[in-house]
Amino acid sequence: MTNLAIAAHGLRKSYGDKVVLDGVDLAIPEGTVFSLLGPNGAGKTTTVKILSTLISPGPGSGEIRVGGHDLAADPQAVRAAIGVTGQFSAVDGLITGEENMLLMADLHHLSRREGRRVAAELLERFDLVEAAKKPASTYSGGMKRRLDIAMTLVGGPRVIFLDEPTTGLDPRARHTMWQIIRELVTGGVTVFLTTQYLEEADELADRIAVLHDGRIAAEGSAEELKRLVPGGHVRLRFTDPAAYRTAAAALNEVARDDEALALRIPSGGSQRELRALLDRLASAGIEADELTVHTPDLDDVFFALTGATGRPNQPEEAVR
Repeated sequence: MTNLAIAAHGLRKSYGDKVVLDGVDLAIPEGTVFSLLGPNGAGKTTTVKILSTLISPGPGSGEIRVGGHDLAADPQAVRAAIGVTGQFSAVDGLITGEENMLLMADLHHLSRREGRRVAAELLERFDLVEAAKKPASTYSGGMKRRLDIAMTLVGGPRVIFLDEPTTGLDPRARHTMWQIIRELVTGGVTVFLTTQYLEEADELADRIAVLHDGRIAAEGSAEELKRLVPGGHVRLRFTDPAAYRTAAAALNEVARDDEALALRIPSGGSQRELRALLDRLASAGIEADELTVHTPDLDDVFFALTGATGRPNQPEEAVR
């Protein structure tokens, strides 16, 4: 468990006869982004609640360590090491952004002087200085989320749980949030991310786990997960019908589209496969007018592993 920000073995949780987590293992290195995906009711929020000490793990769970601390033996030390930003903003709209920050500093028992220093630094870091004296109710959605994360950072956590941090934000605000998350990780913070946007996990996460039926169905980098799903192919399009027919005869396992003069060849899209394909065309004296590589995306991975029909990370039932 050395250099792991979060380590859990055999994590279990049930509600009555309903098994939510059935032996989940996690090993998340420090200074990385880990994203947990899963369909409705898969247990993502339950996992976050256990790791952030909000609820207890079920009987039979193995050791759980967060921020270097044993969750069972020293939950207070875990709480001191983490920050949590939930699906719903913790910002109080009736007071100013600065007052929200100072309130959080008081909750962390910072001195008045230290609290003001930390609040000022974070307001500047998150580009909220001009709005600091205004009621938070006047902030845009993106500003509220930035303030939310700034409040989470007041205590200097080394592990941050972000539960759908960009839900409801416009594309510009979402990309701003992505940059903030990258900067946090560059500073050594570990981010545990749940998101309803698969492209967000693809963009940010060093490792992704797909939770299904209480277990981790697959885990790896985005590229590793995409290679688990068949369906990758290369599409060759021709303008010369003769070249199209010659290519179809020269290549094996091709799907033809005679109307578009296009061929579809199964491929993982690796450089070696593409070179071999181009070499075969060159040997036959053929050159395609257009070559397109199609690889499975995280949507394909998610649906293949879970059989889900909806978006992966919608808010779960309250019991979860």
